[in-house]
Amino acid sequence: MSESVRDGSGVMEGKTYGQDHWDLRYAEDGYIFGEGPNRFLERQAPLLKPGMRALAVADGEGRNSVWLAEQGLEVVATDISPVGIEKARQLAASRGVTIDHRQADMVSWDYPEAAFDVVVAIFIQVVGPADRAKVFQGLRRALRPGGLLLLEGYTPDQLQHGTGGPSAVENLYTEALLREAFAGLAIERLEAYEAELDEGPRHRGLSAVIDLVARKA
Repeated sequence: MSESVRDGSGVMEGKTYGQDHWDLRYAEDGYIFGEGPNRFLERQAPLLKPGMRALAVADGEGRNSVWLAEQGLEVVATDISPVGIEKARQLAASRGVTIDHRQADMVSWDYPEAAFDVVVAIFIQVVGPADRAKVFQGLRRALRPGGLLLLEGYTPDQLQHGTGGPSAVENLYTEALLREAFAGLAIERLEAYEAELDEGPRHRGLSAVIDLVARKA
């Protein structure tokens, strides 16, 4: 999987999106996307209940899976990078929570059917349209009836900001794209807007984002 991305300073980088790429990025000192949860995800706290089973896809260094576990959820977290997973384990241990970490490529992973009450996909826009369709199919498959999909990504307007995310416009989300991709789910919120992000050095500054909250019938 090969794309170009902007780093936290807006510099264009040509990278290969496989394990080696992410191992190298996560080998940097500190938590490159921060240790706190994504702000959109944190705002969904009223929808979450202790005992729910959650899947955090491409969870990286663990900031979102750890927060979910702190809310009392039973969490499975996937990522392609063992380096990222080790940092996630350290973060979980420091917060006193337990997470089921699984090394997996989000495109090719065999998503278990109807296994989760909540599926979380935050800034997973590292693949093009064909692979994205496979991932989205997996997210839908993993949800139980009544389950929630919580997804945040960048819109094409993000290319004007250079504060994180892919440089390939085809990787970015629009409202129309998400409505079509998740047709059949009840959309409870779908909104594109600009916000100041402060999520570690790789996600910092004015950003064009889109939020989706959808429920499986």
